[in-house]
Amino acid sequence: MSETLFFNVNVIDGTGAPGFAGQVLVKGNRIAEVARDGAAIEAPNAETVDGAGATLMPGMTDAHGHLSFLNAATLGEISALTRERHVMETAKNAKLLLDHGFTSMFSGSSARDHTDIVIRDVINAGDIPGPRLKASTRQMTVTGGFGDIGKTDAFSLTLNGPEAFRDACREAAKAGVDTFKIVPSAPGSVGADVLAEDTAMSDAEVAAVCEVARQRNRMVAAHARSADAVKMCVRNGVQVIYHATLADEEATDMLEARKDSVFVAPAMGLPYGRLKDGEKYGVTTNDYMRARAEKEIETVSAKMAELKDRGVRVLPGGDYGFKWNPHGRNARDLFMFVDLFGFSPLETIRAATQHGGELMGMAGELGIVTRGALADMLLVDGDPVANIKILQDQNRFLAIMKDGEFHKVPSRDRAQAQVAAE
Repeated sequence: MSETLFFNVNVIDGTGAPGFAGQVLVKGNRIAEVARDGAAIEAPNAETVDGAGATLMPGMTDAHGHLSFLNAATLGEISALTRERHVMETAKNAKLLLDHGFTSMFSGSSARDHTDIVIRDVINAGDIPGPRLKASTRQMTVTGGFGDIGKTDAFSLTLNGPEAFRDACREAAKAGVDTFKIVPSAPGSVGADVLAEDTAMSDAEVAAVCEVARQRNRMVAAHARSADAVKMCVRNGVQVIYHATLADEEATDMLEARKDSVFVAPAMGLPYGRLKDGEKYGVTTNDYMRARAEKEIETVSAKMAELKDRGVRVLPGGDYGFKWNPHGRNARDLFMFVDLFGFSPLETIRAATQHGGELMGMAGELGIVTRGALADMLLVDGDPVANIKILQDQNRFLAIMKDGEFHKVPSRDRAQAQVAAE
């Protein structure tokens, strides 16, 4: 069994507790021992990694990712690709996410049927590098709902009535997905209220999806912006609420009441990216789009701060995979948690690590640095508590370990340079 000993590191364990100087021993794919306060771990046969004061922290989880969205400008653009080329491009995104310190991802939907399943399975087999992946369906919507873009095999599956949703979920479970993605809400008519939202799916349709999920031990994630959509999802047992933009007091109370079984991911990457980077990527933003993005950022920021204070698990995951919000920018969400939502850096890191492990169904063994946990860890040049933005720079990752194996092997140059300087 292989052994790796990290020493001379500042450990952030992912629980929200302050960091500490310590050592961490990995045996096989698990953390075997954690020492602090000057204690030393005896491991004469271990490969040693001198962190030279760098930060050792858990690998991060993206709670709302789309590996098979290829930085497209329009929702239907992907359908022009062959399925074979699409899978190859998705594999590149899987490696890119791992390169940026995300060792796990909960898919917010697959662009095509089975694409997430294939990528998950080849990652698990060790055939390609990538994060631990919860594979999703295409997003399931209704006629006239968000994502109803006509007859195409990409992006959305349009269904109507509880039996249609029930049948689609059964087929998806048979194919091997982990998550059913539904779209209960849809954009409202353009008017004075730039955040107007309709509730497009019926209670019976959402209930049918959740019924199959319970029967087949799957999870349900929902694009739910309107207050009624959030309430309908919580009432029926949806575990992952995306956006929650217009959650009213009743919806917020319901989320708090189910805080031990529900997760919220605001997915702010799209409006933030449109405002900050739209022009950079050649994306036109008219006055209405700009006003909607600005209002959404303001509204969601206040709501996520409130949910955090109520103890609801709010997780980073920003809908990355569109032209103005490309893959590789995922850690920008952590900056938004601090800058916009009022999270402390340690609270933010906990959201991306320990709470991410809970979302992945691996509470207590993923997203934390403790004895017995899976060895998914990052060695970071610098202190993300002092500056959360350094997690956006992949060059800051001196080492990336997933399941006890190095995806990025640490260099000895940094430790040797520090010794020489002293």
